[in-house]
Amino acid sequence: MVKQTIAGALIGAGVMSGAWAQSSVTLYGSIDAGVAYISNVGGGTTWIEEQGNTQPDRWGLTGTEDLGGGLKTIFKLENGFHTNTGTLVTSLFSRQAYVGLSSDQFGTLRLGHQTPFSFDVLSPFSTAYLGQSWFAFHPGNLDELADTLGVPFDNSVKYNSPNWYGFSFGAMMGLGNTTNFATGRRMSYALSYANGPLKAGATWSDENNRMVSIAPTGIATFQGQPSATYVADKLQNMGAGASYQLGKLLLHALYTRTKLQSNGHSDTFQSYDAGANYQFTPANSIAGGAATTTLAGKRWTQFELGDIYALSKSTQLYANVLYEHGSSGTNAAFFTAGVSSSQNQVIILTGIHHSF
Repeated sequence: MVKQTIAGALIGAGVMSGAWAQSSVTLYGSIDAGVAYISNVGGGTTWIEEQGNTQPDRWGLTGTEDLGGGLKTIFKLENGFHTNTGTLVTSLFSRQAYVGLSSDQFGTLRLGHQTPFSFDVLSPFSTAYLGQSWFAFHPGNLDELADTLGVPFDNSVKYNSPNWYGFSFGAMMGLGNTTNFATGRRMSYALSYANGPLKAGATWSDENNRMVSIAPTGIATFQGQPSATYVADKLQNMGAGASYQLGKLLLHALYTRTKLQSNGHSDTFQSYDAGANYQFTPANSIAGGAATTTLAGKRWTQFELGDIYALSKSTQLYANVLYEHGSSGTNAAFFTAGVSSSQNQVIILTGIHHSF
């Protein structure tokens, strides 16, 4: 990724008879736009200008200050926006905003507005991530694989350990900032492994008083609440995934399970996801996968096939074809595409992505 970096110089004439440590700030971002055909929307079909398909459109600032002895100050401010309208997704740095310390020996500690380990650890094993198609995330994103509104933990403290023989772990807590410690509290834990061609990870999280919209799945009422404003007394999210590189072929698989509880009710959202990527040439790769998801007796099964062609290290052209079928009395419900007017839905899209 080509980045613009502003590097601070060592100050010869120190302030307060001392010298400033070397620091740097990097501006980075991602812009993605294209055209998509979506079937069975409101009884018909629609053509849209889509954006953020391969990666969410965003820009951010990240920086470090070397404190010496392997210790650094770190920070990140990341904003999401809509390329097709130029508007913010929500508030200015809704994706991430944190500051912390990083040590080669002891690991990294961050404080602020941060993504949970379901996004950090599990998402990279999903068909949506590896197939580079936003629509391929599981219906409603209830397993928090995508960084959408409400997924990052507010008021959070997050720790990542150093790597020991391929293993690393993480722990995270989001405080509710109320007089009742349990109200709004969110916790997340992770264990990861990476060694040669094998990568694997597992996560578990527990969230109190979590508002999450069930409406994108097409379910109108859930556990006695309107699905658009559903609040779980307790949401427990777990999953495990792995990938293995065999020359030009990458195989990947992922399982996620989200337990939703409110007003004495309990339901489980489960997804099984698997696929493969093949690098035909240094510039061209094919990615495909499938996932099946269940919730409250309903099932959604989806398939994705995509081609990504790199014009450079920073710019890619892409094309994706996706199909989803809803069964057990439900319609198809591709993530962010809108609930289908039938059990089936097809998305065909093409576009350009640039990172800086």
